[in-house]
Amino acid sequence: MSLRTKHWPASAQNNSRTQKLKKRTTNMATVLKNISEIRRFFHRNEDPIYFISATNFNLLGLDEWVKNFKYICYIDCYGGKHPNVFCPSEQPHAEFQSIEDINNYLLQHKEVIDFIKRRGGKPKFVFLMFDEETERLSKELGASVWFPKAKLRTSMDNKIETVRIGNKAGVPSVPNVLAEVKSYDDLKKTCEKAGIGHDLVLQSAFGDSGHTTFFIKNEADFRRHESEIIGEGEIKIMKRIDCRGAAIEACATKEGTIVGPLMTELVGFKELTPYRGGWCGNEILATAFPPKVRDKARELTFKFGEQLRKEGYRGYFELDFLIDKKTGDLWLGELNPRITGASSMTNHAAFAHADAPLFLFHLLEFSKKKFNLDVDELNARWADPDNIDGWSQMVIKHTEDSVDICTAAPETGIYKMKEDGSVVFDRFDYHRRAVESENEAFFLSILRPGEYRYEGADIGILVTRGRSMTKGFQLNERAKKWIHGIKQSVDGKPLPTAQAGPELSDPAFKIL
Repeated sequence: MSLRTKHWPASAQNNSRTQKLKKRTTNMATVLKNISEIRRFFHRNEDPIYFISATNFNLLGLDEWVKNFKYICYIDCYGGKHPNVFCPSEQPHAEFQSIEDINNYLLQHKEVIDFIKRRGGKPKFVFLMFDEETERLSKELGASVWFPKAKLRTSMDNKIETVRIGNKAGVPSVPNVLAEVKSYDDLKKTCEKAGIGHDLVLQSAFGDSGHTTFFIKNEADFRRHESEIIGEGEIKIMKRIDCRGAAIEACATKEGTIVGPLMTELVGFKELTPYRGGWCGNEILATAFPPKVRDKARELTFKFGEQLRKEGYRGYFELDFLIDKKTGDLWLGELNPRITGASSMTNHAAFAHADAPLFLFHLLEFSKKKFNLDVDELNARWADPDNIDGWSQMVIKHTEDSVDICTAAPETGIYKMKEDGSVVFDRFDYHRRAVESENEAFFLSILRPGEYRYEGADIGILVTRGRSMTKGFQLNERAKKWIHGIKQSVDGKPLPTAQAGPELSDPAFKIL
C-alpha cells in the first residue's frame, strides 16, 4: 500500500476509484465532433499501429499524424535512417509471387515477431495487400487487421463485380458485356449482340492493368493473348474509346463517404514502364480537368462509396475513371478496395495538411471511436481548388529487355536538376515536403545494389512539384530530364556465365 492511500479512509478510496472509473468511461464514450478533436485523438494514440508492406511508400508520412505508428518493411528504402521504419534482416524464403507473400514472410520473421512483442499493447495491422493467410498470422500475433475481411475485399476487387456494383450505384462503365470467351468467333458474336463493335478492350477479373488488359481489334490480336483470355471465366469486354485515365480516392465511413481530389494517371509511358497500358504515376493539381468533370467524378465516387457501404465494405478505396476525349463523358474504370500507389499523393495534398490525411479517417472508422462528422461540409471544402496544390509522382522501372545485377542505384533523398539538365543528389530526407521548387525532387529508392535488374524492376519513385505531363497529357521535357537523370545513376554488371538468369520468374506483380 502506498503512503498516499495508507491514511485515506475507505470511503475516500472508494470515491477515488469511482471517479477514475467514471472518467475512463466518459473518455471511452466521448464523441469526436470535429477535425481538431480527431487530430488530437490520433496525436495521443496509445495502440501500436503497423503498416506492413514491401516499402512504406503508400502511407508515407502517416507516422507523423499518428502516435505509435510504425512501418515494417521488406525493403529498406532509407538505409536505416528512417526512425519509424523497421526492416528485418534477410532470411531464406520461397520466391515471392505477390505482395501478400511478402507480408506473410514478414509476419513469420522472428525479428518482426520480437519487435511487435517488445513494443507491447494491442497491435493493429494495415496492409497494401493481404489474404486469409495474412489474417491467420495476424491473429496468431494477437493483432487486429484494420481493413474489411480479405474475402470481401477480393470479391470487390473482381473487375466483373465492380461493373455490377457500379450499375447498382448508378455509376456507368464504358459500354460493355460480361461474358466467357471460347474463341475469336465466339467473341465477335457476343460483341455484335451487345452492339459494342469489334474494336475492343478485354479485362480479366483480377490483375493490374499492365498485365491483364488486352487490346483486341482483329483475330491476330486475339491469337496473341488467347491463352490469357480463354478459360479465365467471365471477361469484361468493352468498346474501345479514346480516353485518358483519372484516379480518385475515398473513404467509406459510417458518417458517409469522404472523397479526395481527382488525379491524372500516367499510363504506359515507355520512359517509365515496359508495360503497355501499365500505371506509372499520377499528378494532383486543381486544373488538370474541367470543373464539370471534377464535380462529376466526385459525385460518382460518393455514390459508389455509399453503395460499397450497402455491400458491407467500409474504409479506404480508389476508383479509376476513363474520360472520353471527344465527349468528356466519365466512365467507371476499376475499383481498388484498398490503399494504392496514388495514396501518397492524396494523403500529402494541401487539404490533407489543412485538415487531415484521408487515411486518418480509415483508421478512425476501424478504431471503434465514436465520431460525428459533417461529411458534406468536408467534401465541399476538399473540392475547393485552393485546397489542392500541384505535385506529380513517377514510378521509374527498368524498361530495357535485359537482366543484370545492379551495382549502383540512387539513394533516397532530395535531388536537384542543374541548369544543363543533369540530376544530382543534394541531401538525405524522408519528407517529400522538403522539395522546395520544381528544380528539386524527392526520390524513394527501391532497387538496391546486389539485386537483379530486369525488365519491369522498380528503380524507385520520383516526386516533384508541378506537372510531369503537358496539357495534352504527354510527358513534358522536364519529366524526361528527371527520368533520364535518375536512370543515369543506375548501373549493373552482367550475370556470371554459369548463371543463365535470375531465379525470379517473370515478376508479374507490382510492389507498390
